[in-house]
Amino acid sequence: MEITNYPKHLAIIMDGNGRWAKKQGLLRAYGHEKGVQTVRQVVEYCVEHRIPYLTLFAFSTENWKRPALEVKALMELLVKFLKKEVDNLHKNNVRLKTIGNLDRFPPKPREALLASIDKLKNNTGLTLTLALNYGAREEILTAIKEIAAKVKEGTLIANTITETTLQKHLYTYDLPDVDLLIRTSGEERISNFLLWQIAYAELYFTEVLWPDFTKKHLEEALSNYQNRERRFGKTSEQLT
Repeated sequence: MEITNYPKHLAIIMDGNGRWAKKQGLLRAYGHEKGVQTVRQVVEYCVEHRIPYLTLFAFSTENWKRPALEVKALMELLVKFLKKEVDNLHKNNVRLKTIGNLDRFPPKPREALLASIDKLKNNTGLTLTLALNYGAREEILTAIKEIAAKVKEGTLIANTITETTLQKHLYTYDLPDVDLLIRTSGEERISNFLLWQIAYAELYFTEVLWPDFTKKHLEEALSNYQNRERRFGKTSEQLT
């Protein structure tokens, strides 16, 4: 089927790197390396088909609990990815941003990330957002604290707070809500990812492990999305 209705904002929980490596008899780090190749393919697809926003769940607040060696490998892989891909991203007019708390990140990956963001900041094509040390509950809690502080200092009146007020204090204040959320590897849960932003998103779960996820699999997800009826609380009759 020809895809004519692409989501404006595509978000992906990239799951299954470790299981892929285990199936190959390799260390988990090799699964993450293979997963980077999938990231490249998905970014290329979004650029080619003019999907304006792509958000990837790269490292959660809970991922610090993983073995220290794996966390170290993930940090090194992020630096490697940025150094290798930043020129190509620039060539393709991709803007890079991040959501999450980078304060805990080691200096080297944080500096590499900020340098890449700065280099790509004026690009006007695909906005690629990496969720790093990200947790949706922490994001919402941080927003509430910021709003409460404004109320306390008198710059914001409590009974004027709206959904828009909260939205403006989220990490994703400059991004539209998610239209389609894909999770790979067969797991069917959200895992504390973009809880506010996926309120009306279509969810798509696939058994395919992230390193095996190809452009063909992405098109299957997009075709499925195209056939969904997004009512936003209305009836089918109201839409027609």
